[in-house]
Amino acid sequence: MSSVSVHSGGRRRRGRVIGALCAVAASAVVVSGCGDGGQGKTSAAAPTAPAQAVGQTTPGGLTRDQTERQALVTSAKIGWDEAADTALAKVPGSKLIEIKLKRAQAGTPEWESEIAAADGTAHDVHVDAVSGQVTQSRVESDQDNEDRQQLADRLSKAKITPQQAATTATDRKQGTVIAVGLEGADSRGPIWSVDVVTKNDGYKTAFDIDAVSGEVLREEVDRD
Repeated sequence: MSSVSVHSGGRRRRGRVIGALCAVAASAVVVSGCGDGGQGKTSAAAPTAPAQAVGQTTPGGLTRDQTERQALVTSAKIGWDEAADTALAKVPGSKLIEIKLKRAQAGTPEWESEIAAADGTAHDVHVDAVSGQVTQSRVESDQDNEDRQQLADRLSKAKITPQQAATTATDRKQGTVIAVGLEGADSRGPIWSVDVVTKNDGYKTAFDIDAVSGEVLREEVDRD
């Protein structure tokens, strides 16, 4: 009888020891999960930051596009017309096809223009929008004879000058012209596209103006 009693007591003692060890082990797992050494093994994953919404406004209440347009307009000291004259002077007898205000690789504002000689040969000319100096001038290398002829024809059909088109746009929407371009002819003929930015809100208004009659064909506001 005594041997049975001893054996039974041993099981109870071993059970209490095993239970205590399990409790200690469980505590150690919890601690390791919360400490520096147990990153993410047992503790819940930290909540991730919400993804930034498209078109999210800046602290000033404007979208990033609006803020960038305002910054470009403010930093540019040379207007589109002066920059266009500088570009056209590089190729005597040339005409403006397109000019737009962009940010150069160095971060400075720059007018990127495309002009064409009388035979339709296109040139890319970049003008620094602060100093007014030409930073790049080169002939477009991917034109063939058909491209040159089409470009010369388009320019010859345009009776409205880019200056007249820009004035038509700013008469309807006061602001700063950041782009002027002559689009290809369709059933209605060539069209001047003009973009105007209003300084107080950074909105961009795009105009399509008939390059023959001067009629405004489209006016659309970009509030993003």
